[in-house]
Amino acid sequence: MNTAFRTTSEDPLSAARTGLLETPHGTVETPAFMPVASQGTVKGLTHAQVEALGAQIILVNSYHLFLRPGVDAVAAMGGLHSFISWPKPILTDSGGFQIYSLSPLVRTTDEGVRFASHLDGSKILLKPEDVVDLQVRMGSDVLMCLDHFPAYPYSEETMRESVRLTTAWAGRSKARFAEINTRQQLWGISQGGIYPDLRAKSIEDLLELDFSGYAYGGLGLGEPKTRLFETLEHGNLLFPRDRPRYLMGMGYVEDVVEAVARGVDFFDCVLPTRNARNGTLFTSRGRVAIKNKKYALDERPLDEACPCYTCRNFSRAYLRHLFERDEITAAVLNTLHNLHFYLDIFRKIRHSIQSNSFDLMKKSLISNVSTKEETT
Repeated sequence: MNTAFRTTSEDPLSAARTGLLETPHGTVETPAFMPVASQGTVKGLTHAQVEALGAQIILVNSYHLFLRPGVDAVAAMGGLHSFISWPKPILTDSGGFQIYSLSPLVRTTDEGVRFASHLDGSKILLKPEDVVDLQVRMGSDVLMCLDHFPAYPYSEETMRESVRLTTAWAGRSKARFAEINTRQQLWGISQGGIYPDLRAKSIEDLLELDFSGYAYGGLGLGEPKTRLFETLEHGNLLFPRDRPRYLMGMGYVEDVVEAVARGVDFFDCVLPTRNARNGTLFTSRGRVAIKNKKYALDERPLDEACPCYTCRNFSRAYLRHLFERDEITAAVLNTLHNLHFYLDIFRKIRHSIQSNSFDLMKKSLISNVSTKEETT
């Protein structure tokens, strides 16, 4: 299979790299962060704002759009890009995470996934081939195979079955995709948890199927960080250099830089946008809970080192006032800042790799980690 991905620079001290992914709707520079637009929108922002912040690609959830408004409606509107008016690349998740998060409503078999809609309780069967078909019809640039993973902690036996099922579904997904004449890409998702032999088997099974890209699935669910990073190190040795690697659902800054150092190219997470709506803001000096009373008369911008619209125009006191009054503007301004913060970190990561200064950048980010309380 011809690859649409190429490495453009490599860090001499780690597996970190920059690259370019070519898609039908443009080129993505990596390492890249994909803002989550599950329903076809990044909550609180317009697409123009998301694009102005520097987002090159967004993640849309095919499961949610399958339920509402439905694949037929999206296709009738000219496909996903036309329907949501987003001109740049889109990656669609397969719905594997919903199998996990909606587990009381879900039953998995070799055939596929049977579940009751969380909207109206209607019974639905989705086969791996169906998941490929609906993503193709939606017209996303990168499609993900249907996968399966259990909740942590899990037994080795449970994870072995998850790997078997994921491999079987990946094979059927690839076979269906091979029947379609399209410039879209289909990526496989590895499972295996933190069991090295099972993760290696899953990766090797996927490599035999030859996907355009590969993802680490089923991580970030509570496993020890040391085991998570070991899993990425082992994967870096197994995945081909000419294909992108995607760590699904991971977004803490200290985890991101460690993952980049282990060869990961793509990330997505609701962390910056969900936390923004909940009043938790990330700054170069640490985390700010804007609802705290100590900010009631604080004239300072949220982050004096940040050039985003929110920080250039508004005080912490005003941001606290908006949040306390439950104003829609609070979600908008907070999300603008948090998303700018994340996308700017990825710009800095790419530049540091290109300038052979990634190790210094990594140490600086970890020492000022955004998950800790702000330092004064």
